[in-house]
Amino acid sequence: MNKIYKSVLGVSASILVAGASLTPAAVFAYGDTTGTEEGRPVYTINQINNGDIDNVITFNSIADHSEQMHGHIEDERNFVGARVSTDTTSPWNANEINVVDGGTYKIRIYVHNNNRLGREKVAEGVKATFSLPTTVGKKVTVIGYIDSTNATPNRYWDEVSFVSDDNFYLEYVEGSAKYWNHEHTFNLSDDVISQSGATIGYDALDGKIPGCYDFEGEVTIEVKAHKSVSAKLAKTVRIKGTKDWSESVNAKIGDKVEYQIEYVNLLNQRVDNVMIRDILPDNMKYVDGSTYLYNSNYQDGIRLRDNTVTTSGLNIGSYDPRGNAYVRFTAEVVNANLACGNNQLVNWANVTVDNAVTGKDDASVFVTRDDAGCAKLPSRLPETGPMTIATGALGTGAVTTILGYYVSSRKKIIKDRFTTFVGCC
Repeated sequence: MNKIYKSVLGVSASILVAGASLTPAAVFAYGDTTGTEEGRPVYTINQINNGDIDNVITFNSIADHSEQMHGHIEDERNFVGARVSTDTTSPWNANEINVVDGGTYKIRIYVHNNNRLGREKVAEGVKATFSLPTTVGKKVTVIGYIDSTNATPNRYWDEVSFVSDDNFYLEYVEGSAKYWNHEHTFNLSDDVISQSGATIGYDALDGKIPGCYDFEGEVTIEVKAHKSVSAKLAKTVRIKGTKDWSESVNAKIGDKVEYQIEYVNLLNQRVDNVMIRDILPDNMKYVDGSTYLYNSNYQDGIRLRDNTVTTSGLNIGSYDPRGNAYVRFTAEVVNANLACGNNQLVNWANVTVDNAVTGKDDASVFVTRDDAGCAKLPSRLPETGPMTIATGALGTGAVTTILGYYVSSRKKIIKDRFTTFVGCC
């Protein structure tokens, strides 16, 4: 398969939307970290049964299911798919899925350690990650990743695109992440949509998945499509005392960081009772009395006595068309339950008008824990491969930044009923 790598920086929202309105022949992406043009080797079921990879742990590399096993993925490299959340019987759409306003969709990552030797060849350090853009457009592409510390290759990815004739964005349904296999169903943390990913496993969420179909599984999340874009919300962060705002920062335990939430009313009418709420992750502690509001009435900012921005939310008042505001507050990095090594603390903010969420965005703080209670660990942040991280800004003239790589190649339509195959392994 041919791979085309692209890196796009500083793309304006107007250009992004204009490009999304074109409909050339569909191109889809799957890939891995082999570092070769051809990608990882693919195998037939007969090759697996003949022991061709008995000494190797590899994921999602069987390509001839269609004739020998009904209901499984035809080509396992096409392992990311989507369908309407309430539909439990239709095949997963692995190419494109049309969205309707307010529709809820389930996205899955199929996970299969292809080695036939079962518990003799256990994949370790297995994680799943969804790269879920927060951009607005007529096409939104979600990439799913599988990582394993002892597999070859170590990282695998595939994508599915959501499309519409109208602009829309996808909202992650908090708490919807799950991992399912033939024996267990686990609830996953919302880290599955962060750069750190969520650890999965067969008997427990310990990162261990044995080989063969008996131990296959799938990771799922739910997203909701919104076509009524009525507000811009942009979330940024900086180390307290520094000047520049960004999507993420590196910090140490004890550091204080400032978060900024920008709101703009994109409707052609006045809106009242705009509520801003910020959801702090574990290991970030709100500093009492640190919330400030900036708008046309308070151009130099006003300190708010109300400390509810990270709990029930903060009412920032009424705004005319194109009216805007900034909310800033401070939080401290603490070690409540930091894991040894690298941690990504994702912080979400949302805006509601008349109790309806009209915008959502996030920012991240990266913290490395390497104290006396931990083994010696590298100080640098993990290499994340071609992770696509897109942060959106809505409205005319706004700027959308997309970081990452896009790996493209043709995909085949898949069928999936997720049934056990008898005859391999």
